[in-house]
Amino acid sequence: MNETLQILRDRRSVRAFSDIDLTDEQVSLIKEATLRAPTAGNMALYSVIEIHDQKKKEQLARLCDNQIMITKAPLVWVFLADMQKWVNFFTDGGSREKGEKEGLASWRDPGLGDLHLCMQDAIIAAQNAVVAAESLGIGSCYIGDVIENFEALRDLLELDHYTVPACMVIFGNPKSEPTGKQTPRCPQEAIFMQDRYDSPTLEQLQYAFSEHEKMRRELKILPFRNTGSIADHYYFKKHTSSFMQEMNRSTKVMFDHWCTS
Repeated sequence: MNETLQILRDRRSVRAFSDIDLTDEQVSLIKEATLRAPTAGNMALYSVIEIHDQKKKEQLARLCDNQIMITKAPLVWVFLADMQKWVNFFTDGGSREKGEKEGLASWRDPGLGDLHLCMQDAIIAAQNAVVAAESLGIGSCYIGDVIENFEALRDLLELDHYTVPACMVIFGNPKSEPTGKQTPRCPQEAIFMQDRYDSPTLEQLQYAFSEHEKMRRELKILPFRNTGSIADHYYFKKHTSSFMQEMNRSTKVMFDHWCTS
């Protein structure tokens, strides 16, 4: 197994960071790797806001379900789906006017297809950053909750109309060496399909998540006094949770905002 595959295989989320700051060179290397991520049409349909202001870190932590590790992370990046740069470029650069004047194209506002491509670009770039950081011995953790409380986050980061959060990643030197088992993943045959979608049966799903269930049962954290299933665990902890209700509400507001000129 080569070094890259080993890094991908060994990676785990890091939520506790040491007091040692990242060097400028390390951050620059992560940025360089981020910029080499695949991007739709080479348009770089994303931007990254690096959070230095400690008060903003604290506000982000509060908006993201009070995840205190955000406030202690040496490096906090919010990855944005960003079509605003091209709206500005098309308009201020004269492309829109030329198209209308020459009868070549009528202006259209960005739609959900644009948003989807921007989201893809942003998240692919984020994963490049995560892998690059890992190769330097720097830990990271995705913060999916950044898509909650869209209105407050938009104001906090002063986002333009066609810029919305895709994900957030926090980086830092791990406080200690990881201990314990890695969290399990599904077997290949549970994820990879051939030529068509095969809706999984109950038995297939139980097999796919059997290691997830085993780990949580050993930790005694399954519902119903540890007699419940992994499906019970995710149903009550995530699917029916208040934070998922907020995430869905916020995302609808985000999408509606994007599609309103």
